[in-house]
Amino acid sequence: MGLYGVLNSGVSGMNAQTNRLGTVADNIQNQNTTGYKRSATEFSSLLIDSSPGSYNSGSVDTVVRHMITSEGTSTATTSATDLAIKGNGFFVVKDEGGRYALTRAGNFQVVQPSGDLVNTAGMHLMGYSLAAGDPSPSMNSYNGLVPVNLGTMSMQARPSTLGGISKANLDSNAPITTVGPNYSKATNFTTFDNLGNPVQVDLYFWKTAANTWQVSAYDHSVPGNFPGTPLATSPLTFVNGQLQGSPNLNFTIPNGKNFTFDFKNLTQLASDFQFQGSANGSAAKDVVDSEIGSDGTVYAIYADKTKAAAYRIPLATVASPDQLTPRSGNVFETSPTSGEPQLGFASIGGRGAIESNMLENSNVDLGNELATMIEAQTSYGANSKVFQTGSEMLELLVNLKR
Repeated sequence: MGLYGVLNSGVSGMNAQTNRLGTVADNIQNQNTTGYKRSATEFSSLLIDSSPGSYNSGSVDTVVRHMITSEGTSTATTSATDLAIKGNGFFVVKDEGGRYALTRAGNFQVVQPSGDLVNTAGMHLMGYSLAAGDPSPSMNSYNGLVPVNLGTMSMQARPSTLGGISKANLDSNAPITTVGPNYSKATNFTTFDNLGNPVQVDLYFWKTAANTWQVSAYDHSVPGNFPGTPLATSPLTFVNGQLQGSPNLNFTIPNGKNFTFDFKNLTQLASDFQFQGSANGSAAKDVVDSEIGSDGTVYAIYADKTKAAAYRIPLATVASPDQLTPRSGNVFETSPTSGEPQLGFASIGGRGAIESNMLENSNVDLGNELATMIEAQTSYGANSKVFQTGSEMLELLVNLKR
């Protein structure tokens, strides 16, 4: 190869330092980009076989590494929709074309008129709706994900589904009576139907034998409902004043959901009748705020300060995060060497926790980047001198013929 090899080596060295300076430039310009992961240029020698009396100079190859697993520091913000991941995992986002990607940048905002949570690149945060109950995520696909939409969390009614006793007692000295109009004790509680209308449920108790009672639930709004057909009936049996088994009443609230009322805290002691209990659900209320828990659950906060879970945000993991492919918008796509995404929830299976009102900073160290820039500049100049010297020597060799 001789002098031609020297020229090639000089050009190869300059190209390598140009690539190195390119990654430095990207890192410096993105030092304030939320969730940005720095890149680094690594070098690999390419040698040519040489003989003992003649050396053939080779070249250098470059490989760009992305430091994705290196976590940046977090900064507190005033927005509840700013999210950071403390630990392992990525948010799942989708662009307008329906293409999925992964990101650590959690600077999401509500965009109108859709109400979706969208990042600065216009990609939608994806999650599972809790409207139909707890989600069952597919471990290795995006099936079931929908855009997290705070616009749908407007005024809503919450139908009742569960109720129960916090503290209650049936008088053990009450006389025995037959089931019918002459009941032993009665009380009521309020539930809510699908539209938020209150539905009063009346409870009637009969002591049918020693340590044995019967309870029935009636719809208060039905004329002549008592002692007509009850919504549900259950026996209650006591031993030494303690309720046996796990009796409850199961019925459907008119124009509402299936409802279960639990009697587990009911006692039968020689004391006056008392009854304290509650039921979930509420009338229609305005949503005044939202909240995102560390497990990724998105809550609507109503005017009465109660909360309702609406979505749950999953986190995706891959076997080799540093092998993900960066794309515009501060997102990553999977590659054959990164592995396929595995979806799950925060703080489960090695995934990190989700922090609201926080953003992950870039992992760029400006001091290191400036030092690398100086190294690249110096090395580029040295390689250019190699090329210049080789060119001058080649010119001298050509001039020998003249």
